[in-house]
Amino acid sequence: MLESIKQMLGMGPKTDLGEVLANGGIIIDVRTTGEYAGGHIRNSVNIPLAELGTRMSKFKKETPIITCCASGMRSSSAKTMLESNGFKQVYNGGGWSNLKKFEK
Repeated sequence: MLESIKQMLGMGPKTDLGEVLANGGIIIDVRTTGEYAGGHIRNSVNIPLAELGTRMSKFKKETPIITCCASGMRSSSAKTMLESNGFKQVYNGGGWSNLKKFEK
C-alpha cells in the first residue's frame, strides 16, 4: 500500500522524464491559465485540471504524458484521471519548475 501511495504522488521508482520526452512524450501543465501565464515550460500544453476531463480526447492514448502543476498535487490527480481513461504511459512530473531542465 505504501508503494502505491508513493507512486501516486510521484515518489515511486524514478522514471527518466528526459527520456520520456525524447521518445515523443508531452508535458501537460494542469495549473490555471493565470498560473501558466506567470511562467511555464516551453512547448508544454496548458489544460487546467478542471478542463482535463473534456479535453483529453485530443491526445492519443499511446502518447507518453508527463503531468505537472505547482506542487505535484493537481498533477497527481491528472495522472490518475488520465490513467482511468485508458492512457498507458502517464507520469507525475510534480511541480513545473522541476521539469525546467528538460525544456527544449
